[in-house]
Amino acid sequence: MGRVVVFAAVSLDGYVGRDDDMPGPLFDWYGNGDVEVTLSDPDRPFRVTGPTAEFLREHVSGTAAMVCGRRLFDLTNGWEGVPPGGEHVVVVTHRPADDWPHLGTAPFSFVPDVRAGIERATELAGDRDVTVTAGDVGGQALRAGLVDRVVLALVPVVLGSGRPYFGTGGPPEIELEDPVVVQGSRVTHLVYDVRR
Repeated sequence: MGRVVVFAAVSLDGYVGRDDDMPGPLFDWYGNGDVEVTLSDPDRPFRVTGPTAEFLREHVSGTAAMVCGRRLFDLTNGWEGVPPGGEHVVVVTHRPADDWPHLGTAPFSFVPDVRAGIERATELAGDRDVTVTAGDVGGQALRAGLVDRVVLALVPVVLGSGRPYFGTGGPPEIELEDPVVVQGSRVTHLVYDVRR
């Protein structure tokens, strides 16, 4: 059985995007190397350093489904119907996407809450991993005990304010195991298993 993994690039002060939702320098490492890597969409290649390429192949290539919130879905226009990682996207939303031009033809599901999103993505993934986007959806999943692993692509920048990695929810306190650390260029990859 696969794992449920919260994964995102994050600033030193804990933000996954600026107040305007844009990543700013958080994504610069996706293009600062000479090794080409694609995840699920061959039309979206990244050019990263060797250590980062190896990290992505090991920790992201086993992903079959992704869970995200409606905010990210709207900001990206649902990636034009092509999942950015894995073969399926599950969107947590209370608003129907009836006017989305890819509805019914793209491998996207829409569910009303985080628990239903994780359940649907896990069903679609089979024995492969599910990623959950950081922010409110990832934070809710972590606090509900639905997450097995937290992966941060820590970027050496302080944004000052923005969208928090773990969302805006409060307790409970959650302990993580010691990290696996992979040093890239302008990014440090940290992999923490959730302590059970």
